[in-house]
Amino acid sequence: MSKKPSTTIHRKTAPSEPNAPFPLLLHVTTDQLIERGKNWFAQRGWTPFRFQTDTWRAYLDGESGLVNAPTGSGKTYSLLVPILLDHLRDPEAQTSEGLRAIWITPIRALAKEIHSSGEAAARALGLDWNVAIRTGDTKAAARRKMKKTAPQILITTPESLQLLLASPGYEDYFKDLRAVVVDEWHELIGSKRGVQMELALSRLRGFLPNMRTWGISATIGNMDEAVQVLHGPFVPLESLRIVRADIQKLIDIETVMPDTVDRFPWAGHMGLTMIFKVLPIIRASKTTLIFVNTRAQCELWYQRLIEVAPELIGELAMHHGSMAREQRDFVEEALHLEQLKAVVCTSSLDLGVDFRPVETIVQIGSPKGVARFVQRAGRSNHRPGETSVIHFVPTHSLELIEAAALREAAHRGELEQRIPYLRCFDVLIQYLVTLAVGGGFRPEDIYPEVKQTFCYQGITDEEWAWCLDFIVTGGNSLDAYDEFQRIGIVDGEYLPMNKRISARHRLNMGTIVSDPSLTIKYQRGGKLGTIEERFVSQLENGDTFWFGGRLLELVRVKGMTVTVKRSSKKQGKTPSWVGGRLPLSTQLSHRLREKMHCLTDAEFPDPELKRVYPLIELQQLRSHVPRRDEFLIEYWQDREGYHLLFYPYEGRHVHEGMSALFAYRISQMTPISFSIAMNDYGFELMSDREIPIDAALKNGLMSTKNLEFDLQNGINATEMAKRAFRDIANIAGLIFRGFPGKEKRDRHLQASSQLFFQVFSDYEPENLLLKQAYEEVLTFGLQEMRMRDALDRIASQKVIVARPRMATPFAFPILVDRLRERLSSEKLEQRIERMKLRLA
Repeated sequence: MSKKPSTTIHRKTAPSEPNAPFPLLLHVTTDQLIERGKNWFAQRGWTPFRFQTDTWRAYLDGESGLVNAPTGSGKTYSLLVPILLDHLRDPEAQTSEGLRAIWITPIRALAKEIHSSGEAAARALGLDWNVAIRTGDTKAAARRKMKKTAPQILITTPESLQLLLASPGYEDYFKDLRAVVVDEWHELIGSKRGVQMELALSRLRGFLPNMRTWGISATIGNMDEAVQVLHGPFVPLESLRIVRADIQKLIDIETVMPDTVDRFPWAGHMGLTMIFKVLPIIRASKTTLIFVNTRAQCELWYQRLIEVAPELIGELAMHHGSMAREQRDFVEEALHLEQLKAVVCTSSLDLGVDFRPVETIVQIGSPKGVARFVQRAGRSNHRPGETSVIHFVPTHSLELIEAAALREAAHRGELEQRIPYLRCFDVLIQYLVTLAVGGGFRPEDIYPEVKQTFCYQGITDEEWAWCLDFIVTGGNSLDAYDEFQRIGIVDGEYLPMNKRISARHRLNMGTIVSDPSLTIKYQRGGKLGTIEERFVSQLENGDTFWFGGRLLELVRVKGMTVTVKRSSKKQGKTPSWVGGRLPLSTQLSHRLREKMHCLTDAEFPDPELKRVYPLIELQQLRSHVPRRDEFLIEYWQDREGYHLLFYPYEGRHVHEGMSALFAYRISQMTPISFSIAMNDYGFELMSDREIPIDAALKNGLMSTKNLEFDLQNGINATEMAKRAFRDIANIAGLIFRGFPGKEKRDRHLQASSQLFFQVFSDYEPENLLLKQAYEEVLTFGLQEMRMRDALDRIASQKVIVARPRMATPFAFPILVDRLRERLSSEKLEQRIERMKLRLA
């Protein structure tokens, strides 16, 4: 909605069969329809962008493709409008019943906005259409009504679409479907939810060959691959329409500078001390979103803001994924109505929800990725042509360098790639059971569809047969147990053995697997949200903890319910959730090394570098600051033992694998044991014995030769694979998590998954789910390919082995991370202060 920006389009050539245009009813020309859409925009005071009208034309011509446009540019209307216009070709289509379009959203919060836009556009264009939402929050009565009479546009999630496929008669329900739009496709790529969508689309295309498929995506580093994942690897890219909006989203990135720079930084220490610099930003803006990276941070920042600025009570809220849906809805509605001054939030408000009153974004701590940072920045001034404003608040001194790196990477458009999953047999097994429950399937019909997806393009006949056998018999290891014989074969059709299996499957579908959560309720029944069992197990009756901005007292834990009451005390524990740490991305780590190179020459192209320079001077005095063609290793001895530190700047996941690899290779030279610590910048190997670093470097310590073999031997591959297998077993349906209100506890699920892992390891080592666990550890856990690239880079650099007398500023945060594992917060801060005095 602008003047006349240009757009880059891949023109469509001869279409393949899945993308053949839908038969057109030419009572109204395409040009007339587009003019109708422009007139509606004009009535609202808008002018459509070129990318919007190009998408309208492509859709109305029966094409499939993807819309690539920045946040806040009107991507939704680029496809919503032509879906509605398409049915103005024939007067009878205007009031006809039947599902015409499915709009997939990865987050429930986005569904409400799309619903509002869809209803408004339908009414304005004269269509008496029902636009409905079906997600996990939809009431059972509303779902039954939708099942009986389908809306013309259904807004739903990948999980809810799978549930529809698990309903007998789904082919008749979808028979009038003409289009599927997958919103925020870049968020689904690289997740098993994305694989769910690939399989669902393959089924819909199987009996609706003329169905159009469109994605909506912000820019990612591997856009062409993302398009192929959506449409299938065998559809020529040139046969798809990719509409790229030539709209530059301006982002104003401002770093909130600390008054002083701690020359011995440690992660998180600066965070809450910056609160008095954040308050003026909140007060100067109409509405501010304060993004943090974890739910624990969300709770802490909310509490602290209320303590230091009580006048914000009633105007400050919080929003994270563990809060009850009703509370999150209340916060979102209050944002829309401009009733809030600020909201402390996590990634639960990351995506394309349009809160127009939001003027400013505050990011607490590094988001560790350029795309995530840009996405969050785009929440402010979420309108075409407006400049987004984001304030970066560092939580330790070295994050000032990350701030400079983020700004440059964002301005250069260096966004991360999303690695698509391959060969996810757990998702495929769940999908096959879904089809069986949904009325049955014949393998000869489904196998060709599955092979057309990106994830399963390389599946072999033998692997397909294994998957079929697994859902029928449980495989070689479990065929003696009736519980795992879920599917039977009747005249060549695969069907569920009984209704109980169908019910259990529908209740446990999905690919989002988290630690078991308990429901928090007041004594009188009001639901507050969910909390992990691991945290609750540390509490006793009468203990207090913060949740959703309230101080709660634990009354009792019964089953999967935590009963609480409001507490008048002043102190309480803050819950923690597993999986809060985000790894440093490849793009950001590259820019971080470049900024470090600037500091070696005392160059300050960014104000953050000038502010952090005293820390760099001390690092240079005690050790070394690496240039872009150098790799730094530090080695010293103190009363704790021998410390060997490496600084690849490749992120915590890569460092986890690299540290185990180096420890293994050194141990092959001499009997030695290590303790290992790491952060996003580097890692430490510590031993009570002298470490032969010079000999290890000569023997190829950092070589890529035999990398996979040494990794498998160096890491505790079995333990890591066990952790990965727990989620795989859940998705594949090996573990039943329980009926509503009777969910199984964490210890039971953990024991069950480990039992399956051991049985498969001992008796069926070729089990595809077992092999998948090890593959996921290498690909996603340790990021083997990124590690290989990092080692290749290091091989081209000059290795500097510095031998300081004591810990350096670069080493200090890694040492603190090691201490953090075994000390409480009070003891940790006291120990850190003593360490600083000793090192000063």
